[in-house]
Amino acid sequence: MICEKNRKLLKEKKLFLFDIDGTLTLGDKLLPGAKELIDCLKRTGKKIFFTTNNSTKSRKDYVDYFAGHNILIEPEEVLTAGGLTLIFCKEHFHNQKIFLIGTPSLKKELEDSGLLITEKYEEDIACVLVAFDTTLSFQKLEDASRILHDGKVIFLASNPDLCCPTSFGAVPDCGSICEMLKDATGREPKFLGKPYPDIVNQCRKTAGVLEEETVLVGDRIYTDMACAENAGVDGLLVLSGEATEKDAINCGLQIPYVFENVMELYEYLEKDE
Repeated sequence: MICEKNRKLLKEKKLFLFDIDGTLTLGDKLLPGAKELIDCLKRTGKKIFFTTNNSTKSRKDYVDYFAGHNILIEPEEVLTAGGLTLIFCKEHFHNQKIFLIGTPSLKKELEDSGLLITEKYEEDIACVLVAFDTTLSFQKLEDASRILHDGKVIFLASNPDLCCPTSFGAVPDCGSICEMLKDATGREPKFLGKPYPDIVNQCRKTAGVLEEETVLVGDRIYTDMACAENAGVDGLLVLSGEATEKDAINCGLQIPYVFENVMELYEYLEKDE
């Protein structure tokens, strides 16, 4: 499922950006070929970043997870939507209160950076920030709705993903939470993660590579592949998560590379060495 004319172009890429959920992992399970692929790319001198819309885990969480599978990565190689959110909030909401719908891990990461985070209704909230939240409660939704009825309060969200893949299927993600709040308040958030190009641009800047030297590997069309197009880099779709081959054909985006999974990608790259 790859155009032969693109074979050489893929081999010449210098920077590989990987989505995680549905691409390298499914739930807590590392997908077959993930370790082999990462080892292959590092062995051949490629630069790697892990770029995920999952804001439930910190960079250290991912470093520890991969280390448990004998894959050694550096914290600086991980950029999550939560990390982008932290950068944005530090720039725009320093010393202002932020109401958070998010996991305890994200709350700690934001607080450790010096941000003022609350999970209860208060009068002087400057921003409502929504992320994927495994501790979501109706009280959080009620408090967020109450705050958002004040049109002066900024509404932010870490990513627009409607669902998060798991070992049994999918569960509601950040985008689904935002849809509930939109229905209740009429407010739409500013999204910070994929498909917006900031995460790709930040990784390229750090790695010092050009658009044409970069490829974004992911399993979702409306976030990963759309992000690649928005950032001016090539997208590589794997069919191990949400998208199907039919989706890739009918989506209207230019997707130069499509593989069944990262094992097939690894075997493809290894075969050409």
